[in-house]
Amino acid sequence: AARYVGVGITKFDQMVADGRMPKPKKVDSRVIWDRLKLEAAFAELPGDDEENIVDFLLQGNHRRE
Repeated sequence: AARYVGVGITKFDQMVADGRMPKPKKVDSRVIWDRLKLEAAFAELPGDDEENIVDFLLQGNHRRE
């Protein structure tokens, strides 16, 4: 799952813990991730192609003069 979204195992575990990535399912003794949930969570991460609303607001671009 970590490799699927392009991060290391430690970072992926952090992202699961903080809710940025979904928790796994357990099937018998196996731990597995739903690929569609991984893709949905990945799509919600901020990226270079999207404007970061926090940066936008901190720059003061929301004010009209």
